[in-house]
Amino acid sequence: MSEDKRPGWLLRRMFGKKEEAWPPEPVPVQPPDRKPEPKPETAIEPASPPIASPASASEGQPDFATGADDISAIPLPPSEPAATDPDKNAIPDEIEGADLQPIAGAEERPPAGTAGDDPARGAEQADTTTVAFAPEPAPVPAPTPEPVSDPEPVAEKRGWWSRLTGGMKRTSSALSERVTGLFTKRKLDADTLEELEDALIQADFGIDTAMRISEAVGKGRYEKGISPDDVRAILAAEVERALTPVAIPLSIDTTKKPFVILMIGVNGAGKTTTIGKLALKLKGEGHSLMLAAGDTFRAAAIEQLKVWGTRTGVPVVAGAQGADAAGLAFEAFQRARTEGTDVLLIDTAGRLQNKTGLMAELEKILRVIRKIDAEAPHAVLLVLDATVGQNALSQVELFSKAANVTGLVMTKLDGTARGGILVALAAKFGLPVHFIGVGEGVEDLEPFAARDFARAIAGLDKD
Repeated sequence: MSEDKRPGWLLRRMFGKKEEAWPPEPVPVQPPDRKPEPKPETAIEPASPPIASPASASEGQPDFATGADDISAIPLPPSEPAATDPDKNAIPDEIEGADLQPIAGAEERPPAGTAGDDPARGAEQADTTTVAFAPEPAPVPAPTPEPVSDPEPVAEKRGWWSRLTGGMKRTSSALSERVTGLFTKRKLDADTLEELEDALIQADFGIDTAMRISEAVGKGRYEKGISPDDVRAILAAEVERALTPVAIPLSIDTTKKPFVILMIGVNGAGKTTTIGKLALKLKGEGHSLMLAAGDTFRAAAIEQLKVWGTRTGVPVVAGAQGADAAGLAFEAFQRARTEGTDVLLIDTAGRLQNKTGLMAELEKILRVIRKIDAEAPHAVLLVLDATVGQNALSQVELFSKAANVTGLVMTKLDGTARGGILVALAAKFGLPVHFIGVGEGVEDLEPFAARDFARAIAGLDKD
């Protein structure tokens, strides 16, 4: 401070009084430059809070803080501007997002303009969109299998013999393989004939028929060679001889109006389907018909017979499910007689041959029908499933006792390798075999011909 500016200078100038000299003010000593201590270096690390300012303007400052301008240039932590800045939403560009962590998978986001730009959906939305395009080929429906509508016309072109041999293929192939294996380059002896007999029994020809065929093959041929074709020819001849007496066509007596045919059999034998096919054949022969839905236990059977009636143009008498079957048969008989119908086909519920209660119900139907005509029914046809094998023998025996079976219809010969059961039935019961079925088509039910059947089961061509 200059001498004229010291305290009392105004009095001295006014009154000329001379005061004692003031001691000189101490000159501030500038501290020597020194390197920053380790502690201040630690204080400027980002993770540590700022250190309080020292007492003097220069003490405790680092080397780079030499003035107020330098200090103001140092950016403050984010918390200080937030407390003093009136615009709290204004955040310096250099620190915006500094404390944010990168989002996992951000580098996998799709480019701008794709579905991933939507922040509410992200990249997953793009994946979803991709998946949505995947089903595009699906709307193209698989083409409807054309062969479904083809079998009937193809079968008609093939003719009955082709359908018969095709249907009997499983039985004929099994027998043919055994015969070829037994009689190729072998002499005829007792062991060979015994093996042939076993093969015939396995095909359900029956013991008696199998023994008779074996004897015919071995007659006069011991210790001699015989070809497989010769064995097949002998087999066909013996089968034809056994079946010829029972190959009797169904005869409709036109003097009886209506001619009543009662269809019986176990569950699943194919009674309702057989009625529909038979109705189509009889109508083609010029007969007028009526169908009676006597299987009142199954609603499906009633509807199935109605479908056949619509298909063939034949009226159907039907009641509600659970209705009395005997009463419905009586009603149908009276209506057919009133309308002058030629043939009345009566369906019945499937029943096991060993169930006495169901067999008694069948007897009731017969009694009711005979109240109108003592000779009715004029034909009782037992429908047999060829796939049941030897069980067919017991069915014929018990149904014959309950309903006086007059003829047989053998179905599903195309579904078994045991077609020989028909030969066993003929040998034991001698009942007429009116029809055989070898498929589901309408034309696959044909009158039984012994010679055709014998050659088909032996694997021979039609002569």
